Parts: sequence; C-alpha cells; structure tokens
Amino acid sequence: MQKRKLGSTGPAISALGLGCMGMSDFYGPAEDEKSVAVIHHALDHGVDFFDTADMYGTGKNEALLGKALRGRRDEAVVATKFAVVRGEDGSFRGISGKPAYVKSACEASLRRLGIDAIDLYYQHRVDPEVPIEETVGAMADLVREGKVKHLGLSEAAPATIRRAVAVHPIAALQTEYSLWSRDPEEGLLDLCAELGITFVAYSPLGRGFLTGQIKSIDDLDPTDFRRLSPRFTGENFDKNLELVRAVERLAAEKKATPAQLALAWLLARGPHVVPIPGTRSTARLDENNGAVNVALTAADLALLDDIAPKGAAAGERYDARGMSSVNG
Repeated sequence: MQKRKLGSTGPAISALGLGCMGMSDFYGPAEDEKSVAVIHHALDHGVDFFDTADMYGTGKNEALLGKALRGRRDEAVVATKFAVVRGEDGSFRGISGKPAYVKSACEASLRRLGIDAIDLYYQHRVDPEVPIEETVGAMADLVREGKVKHLGLSEAAPATIRRAVAVHPIAALQTEYSLWSRDPEEGLLDLCAELGITFVAYSPLGRGFLTGQIKSIDDLDPTDFRRLSPRFTGENFDKNLELVRAVERLAAEKKATPAQLALAWLLARGPHVVPIPGTRSTARLDENNGAVNVALTAADLALLDDIAPKGAAAGERYDARGMSSVNG
C-alpha cells in the first residue's frame, strides 16, 4: 500500500483509507463480526486510515471501530466527526458547531472508540448559525488538551476553510469527490494543495454505482437510503448507468475493474488526495486496494474527462435537505 501525508505535519497514512459508515448505517443490514474482519483485513494489508462519525448508527459505528482496533490501536489512524445531531431513534435534529457541543461530542466519541486521543477530528457539516472561528477554536482547545491530534472540516466552502485555518491548522478536508461528483475541481482541490491540507474523497465510487455492480434499483436492500437518492431514481438511474458502462469499457482495456479505475483516477488527481471507499467485504477491499497498481496515462485521463465531464451525473448527490448542508 502506498502512503500519503496527512496535512503538513501529520503522519503518513495509506493512500486509500476505509470508510466505515456502511458497516452500521444507511446501506441496509450489516453484520458486526464480518465488519470487524474487514477492518482487521485492512490492517493486515496496509490500510491504516479509518473513517467514522458519531452520527453513523448513532454511535454504533464508532463503537464497532473501537472494538476492532483493540490491541491494534497503534496500527491505525482514526478519524471521526461531530456536528450532525441525531436522536436515539436515529432522527436528524440539525447541525451544531457550538463550542460546548464540540467538547461534549468529543468526550462521547472517545468513550465509544475506547481511545485516549482522536487522530483526526472533523466538523462533519458547517453550522451556519455559529461562526467557524468559534467552532474551530473549541476544536483547537481539544488539541491543547491532548484529546485530539489533528483537525479537519467536511463539506466546507473555500472562504470557510481560509477562516478556519486562521484559527488553527486544518489537516484534512473531506468532501464527496468521484468521476460523477467533480465539484471539488472548482477551487477546493487547488486550495487544499496551497494550504497543505489533505483532500479526503468520500463516496469515491459514487456510493457503489461506479463499481458496475448495481444494475437495477432492486439490487439494493429495501432499507437502503440510496433508493431515495436522486441519482438512483427514475430516469437518472438509467442515464447514470450509461456513464458506468463507458467506465467499464475503459477499465476492461486497462485490465482493471471499474472500481479500480475510478479510484486510480482519484489518486492521479494529486498527491494530497486520499479516497476512502467503504466496503463490508474483504474481497472488495482487496479489489479496491488494487487501484494503487493501475497506472493511468495522460490519454487515459483525457478519455475519462470525455466519459465523465463535470456535471455528467444525472441528479443531485443528495435530496434538497442534504444539499442544503454541503459546501458550507
């Protein structure tokens, strides 16, 4: 596994991380024992950057990751997030960047993870009611207290990032980025390179669509949230399937899978880009890891620009409520 640096002063991390969200929430039923096995398999094969959040499974995902890392904590770089508030019943109750909430959320995450310090602590979504300076100021206090090592933001706009950096160094920005979500190329990628911020690409496989494994909406569990996602519904599904077929053809020429091609494309966007594909399968994990061995030429990259130009995906990446909280 190749390595890339976390921020300007952080540790080296695997060029591909592991997104753990789907192990506990949103993508239908999951089995904790199998998920723990996937996390152990990741560690055994050089993946050491693990991504979770307090809202995934309303805390269950952090507890799962903590369980998996017992006895192997020193092998892992743990990233988690706060700000999206959920009730015990899973209901969404808004976003909070209030300083007091930042600190209480951190304490709760540390307990669930069973660790002394969080390696990378993100604000999951920007709270429009709280100045970013106040939120990052509270996060910086956690660094000084030794409870957090590095700070991150997620789905933050360029102006917000600059204001945050003026308060405390930001090691990572996490934003959706893939062949069908290319908005970060409109300034965010360059800004991160300028400021020494690692760009962590979530949903790098288009929530699984870019793998080529989803041919029909019926391939998804009845409880899977993607059934309500604009890109997975109606005519949008069929249009996006055409895009995936074009990716599949190029992948076959490269003797790679569509997933490997999509991840290799992201890795080629810059040395500061770290995709975090999620999976609940060791076989899929191995497949994803193979992306580091897929070499793309300038001609390949140009062809992918033709296949999946900016705005190629049909439909928004979230519903209206979700879109209102991104690029904050």
